[in-house]
Amino acid sequence: MPMTIPEIMRCLLVTKRADGAIERAVVTQPTSELPGGEVIVRVRYSALNYKDALAATGHPGVVSRFPHVPGVDAAGEVAESTSPRFKAGDDVIVTSFELGAGRWGGYAEFIRVPAEWVVPLRPGLSVRDSMILGTAGLTAAMCLEAIERQGIGPGDGEVVVTGASGGVGTMAVSILAQAGYRVVAVTRKRAVAELLKRLGASDVVGREAVSDTSGKPLLKAQWKAAIDTVGGNALSTVLRSMQPSGCVAACGLVGGVELPLTVYPFILRGVTLAGIDSAHYPAEKRPALWQKLAGLWKPKLLEEISTEVALENLEPKIADILAGRTIGRILVKI
Repeated sequence: MPMTIPEIMRCLLVTKRADGAIERAVVTQPTSELPGGEVIVRVRYSALNYKDALAATGHPGVVSRFPHVPGVDAAGEVAESTSPRFKAGDDVIVTSFELGAGRWGGYAEFIRVPAEWVVPLRPGLSVRDSMILGTAGLTAAMCLEAIERQGIGPGDGEVVVTGASGGVGTMAVSILAQAGYRVVAVTRKRAVAELLKRLGASDVVGREAVSDTSGKPLLKAQWKAAIDTVGGNALSTVLRSMQPSGCVAACGLVGGVELPLTVYPFILRGVTLAGIDSAHYPAEKRPALWQKLAGLWKPKLLEEISTEVALENLEPKIADILAGRTIGRILVKI
C-alpha cells in the first residue's frame, strides 16, 4: 500500500532575491511542487558533496532555476510508484543525473524522480551506508572500473590517489585496497595519514609529490594508475609521472580546470586519461557497481570516515567543504 504523502515537507530551499543575493534556509514547501516522475521516495539520508555546496550558494554552473533544493544523493523508501519496478516500502538509492542540480534534490523529506534513476538498495548495505558512500563512492568505483578496463590489475604497480582525505579520495583509497591494489595516498592534511593507512594506503605522501611546476613534458615514471580528484597542476603532474600504458581516472577540479601539459605522456608512454562523469553514468550499469560497493569493494571504516549532521545543522559544513576543511564524508540526516 502506498504511504500517505503529506501536503508539506521540510527542505533546504535556496532562493535568489531581486537584487541577486542568494539565501538559503530550512523551510516547509508543498509536496505538490515536486518535479514530475514515476517514483516518490521518502528520504532518510542524503550527503554533502562539493557540488551540493556549490548549489547551496546558487552557483550558476549548477543551479539554473530558483527556488532550488540541493542534494545530489538520496536514500530512503519508496512512498509511491507508478513504475512496475518499484513498490511502496522498497529501500532505494538515487544519485546524480539531474538530482540536486537540474531539479530539486535530496535535501528534502521527499523527492520525485524518473524510475530509471532509482536503484534498489543492495544486500550488504543499509540505507545509511549507501549515503556514506553516495556519489563519492560511486565515483570512486567508476574510477576503478576505468582502470580495470585498461587491463591494469593489483600486481601491475602502485596506484596514486590525489586529494585522498576528501570524500571521493577516502573512498578511492579504501576501494582500491579492498580490490587488492597497492595505494599511495596524497594529502596536504598530514594529520589524517594514520586514518588513510588504516583505510588501506601503503604509503601517504604530501601534495608536493604531485605539484611539479618545472614544465618538463615528462617526469620520472612512478605509478601504474591514478585516481585524481583534484585536477589542474596535480593532474598534469600525475599524467607526466605515469608508467608506460598507465591509466589516470580524473574526476575532480578543485585544483583548477586548466591542464598544462604536452601530448608526450599519451604518445610516448601510451598513457590513458579516463574522464569520469558520475552524473550521466548509464542507469543500466549502476546496479552492478552498487553490488560491488556492497560486497568485494565495500570500503572499510564507513562510520569512521563519516560525520552525521541534521539538515538544520548543515550550514557550517557547507562552508567547510568549500574551504577544503572536511575529511571523509558528511552524512545528512533528513
